[in-house]
Amino acid sequence: MRVLICGAGRVGQGIARRLAQEKHDVTIVDADSELVDRVSTELDVRGLAGHAAHPDVLKSAGAADAEMIIAVTYYDEINMVICQIAHTLFAVPTKIARVRAQAYLDASWKNLFSREGLPIDVVISPEIAVGDAILQRFLTPGAVMSATFGKGKVQVLGMEIGDQSPLVETALDQVADLFPDLSARVIGIGRGEVVHAPRSNDRLSVGDRAYVAVNEAHISRVTEIFSPDQKELKHVVIVGGGNVGVYVAEMLEKRSSLRVRLIELDPDQAEKAVRRLKRTIVISGDGLDPNILEEAGAANADFVISITDDDKTNLLISSLSKRIGASRTLALVNSVELAALSREMSVDAVLDPRALTVSQILLRMRRGRILSLQSLEDGAAEIAEGVILDASPLKGEHLGYDDLPEGITAAAIVRGEAVIFPKQDTVVRTDDRVIVFFEKNQTRKVEQFFRVSPDFF
Repeated sequence: MRVLICGAGRVGQGIARRLAQEKHDVTIVDADSELVDRVSTELDVRGLAGHAAHPDVLKSAGAADAEMIIAVTYYDEINMVICQIAHTLFAVPTKIARVRAQAYLDASWKNLFSREGLPIDVVISPEIAVGDAILQRFLTPGAVMSATFGKGKVQVLGMEIGDQSPLVETALDQVADLFPDLSARVIGIGRGEVVHAPRSNDRLSVGDRAYVAVNEAHISRVTEIFSPDQKELKHVVIVGGGNVGVYVAEMLEKRSSLRVRLIELDPDQAEKAVRRLKRTIVISGDGLDPNILEEAGAANADFVISITDDDKTNLLISSLSKRIGASRTLALVNSVELAALSREMSVDAVLDPRALTVSQILLRMRRGRILSLQSLEDGAAEIAEGVILDASPLKGEHLGYDDLPEGITAAAIVRGEAVIFPKQDTVVRTDDRVIVFFEKNQTRKVEQFFRVSPDFF
């Protein structure tokens, strides 16, 4: 697919890197010529320096032949204009724009982004996506990753296997026997730098990252099994009072038993947070200052969330908080290289906002009736949910660990209002929504599972 990316910042680079890995034809545009030169060289994509909202620049970048344009410059309004020009002058089929300002996203203006208004097919709001992802981690404190599928009925958790877990050295086909009434299934295993779709005789080891699909009603039990030392959260410290930090604090304020403290370096931003929040105590200061962390109670906190706009600061705050006694920490980290240091720095979990954005974009690029998608471990694997049609090669098949091609594991079936975790006698039917975990080299095979017709490929 020919893709034009406008904006070579961290998000634009992350998208370009992933699409280039998938062999898409990528061109990236940015006003900063030095940045364009560096990014195009590092990622082996075409680059063009210029103002991405100018028609002549878009024409030179190949907009007339582009199948998708992704506008992720720093300014919402420029992203909107790029999509309008791409639609009006170049008839680009799919237009995606990052829109950060919540004023544009209010439900009252739901018709703003439409064919009759601004012709944007997908609006990406990173602040809301990141905030919701953090809240999901809060609900599953032992998880290093979480995502929902099946209209919220199925959640996939990334759980690190501790030495106290009863599943250590347990073959996956024996888990159901150990916990016969548990509606959950291990669908992926990360070990060191490698992540793979398991077979029935694979065993979990201490330090593994187990990706577990679970019925929403059994989430707390799965957390207890995989991370038995987790406790109820009562005290949370948020470092970073931008849109994401304040949004998370607002959501957490709804829990009356929870104490929330928010640290913000910029005095003006801290004052804005004070005006928006009701029960949260806002502290104006540097989260890297041990005295400020002490004032916020980080040493006794159940969860410290570092979400400033600087990766290194987030990792350092998380590491320092852990060192002084915080039970669990989470850091917002864009850089893949820096995220790899999190374990050495004793950071419990990292959240990559680019991965959320990339997942939304990949969903638009996948073929077949794929409804939702989550990219994992910098693109090494994905989880997809799709609809089974009459032409699907999965129709009538079983979904045991050893029934699907190597590199693919079935997570669950959503059939009407029921959630079914695969057993020996489970057979796929037309109209089932099937959730699968797969390694990146099996992308085309999974697309065929959800193909529209026999000659779709």
